[in-house]
Amino acid sequence: MTGTSTFRIEPQARWPLSPEAAAAWFSDKWGIPAAAYLESFRETPRQGVPAWYLAFPEDGCEPVGGIGVIENDFHKRPDLRPNLCALYVAEAWRRRGIARALLDTACAALAAHHVGRVYLLTDHTQFYEHCGFTYLCDAEDAAGARARVYVRNTVEARRRCPPEPTQPEEIPFQS
Repeated sequence: MTGTSTFRIEPQARWPLSPEAAAAWFSDKWGIPAAAYLESFRETPRQGVPAWYLAFPEDGCEPVGGIGVIENDFHKRPDLRPNLCALYVAEAWRRRGIARALLDTACAALAAHHVGRVYLLTDHTQFYEHCGFTYLCDAEDAAGARARVYVRNTVEARRRCPPEPTQPEEIPFQS
């Protein structure tokens, strides 16, 4: 930690680090190959999903948190999309509102693109419910295990967190 308790959230287009460094950061947190993150970073403009966000200390360039928006987070319900994924906040930076701010930022960007709902797959319960998500159903993940699917109305997030101006590479999500 850099000694500051304030943070900023940056969309992929404004990261102060390379896509390779960001992919390595996410890979280290989730055990998914960095190449998979790099592929998703490159596909973001074609998918039209506002994609990836990182949280940084206000005066720093090393990520302390991150989140992604993807079509499907490794579950067998393709009708439940887009999905939030890879939410992570460094332990030393937890309990400062970073996770909620990442969720709100991603949801507000989706709302700005007229995407009314977003889903996530998790085994957590209370945290997401406190962040405006509602349990929807169970779904089978790619490994065949059951996981909880939550849904959130993105318009509520937009009221709390006005989105940044649209970046040229962001294309409205097509359902």
